[in-house]
Amino acid sequence: MLGVFFLAACANDTPVESPLANFEEVDSAKVVDAPEPQPGRFYPGDRDAIDHGGYLVQLLGCGSCHTNGALDGVPDMNKAMAGSTTGIAYSSPLTDKHPGVVFPPNITPDEETGIGLWTDIEIANAIRAGTSRHGSRRLVTMPWQGYARINDDDIAAIIAYLRSIEPVSNVVPRPVRRGERTRERFVYFGVYQNKIDD
Repeated sequence: MLGVFFLAACANDTPVESPLANFEEVDSAKVVDAPEPQPGRFYPGDRDAIDHGGYLVQLLGCGSCHTNGALDGVPDMNKAMAGSTTGIAYSSPLTDKHPGVVFPPNITPDEETGIGLWTDIEIANAIRAGTSRHGSRRLVTMPWQGYARINDDDIAAIIAYLRSIEPVSNVVPRPVRRGERTRERFVYFGVYQNKIDD
């Protein structure tokens, strides 16, 4: 969910510039229906596992980040699960003029821009530990901590489902390092607490 928060200045005569001056509220991220498996991309005997995997992908909200436009509230279902050109800031835009931003990747079975050449173990590690294909940490915004204990049968079902959907060729922007300017849209998910005076 995208949140809105307001900051209030102490009452004085000095005007305070809002740290949100360069931001606007957007509609909440949309829950995206999992695309249907494509005939010919699976064996009929796998259909139960694939249907279960599609259910889990929808339940976990994978399409809300990995579908272009969903973070802006207007998902492009022609690019369902094919990554997002709207990024997610991983450092605070309230303290960093130019926050670090990552772009949710393409998780369709496209061999050039998606996960088509990934092994089952590589996909499982990306889901459970947020690691890249080659084992390095990749998306700091990937909620892998919540998926770390998904059982082996459910992981296998998710993988079977992802392999069964239509491959979509879609390149997402490269990650933006903290302090680097981006011209791409991004959203920010953050948690703040107030400071208590001693």
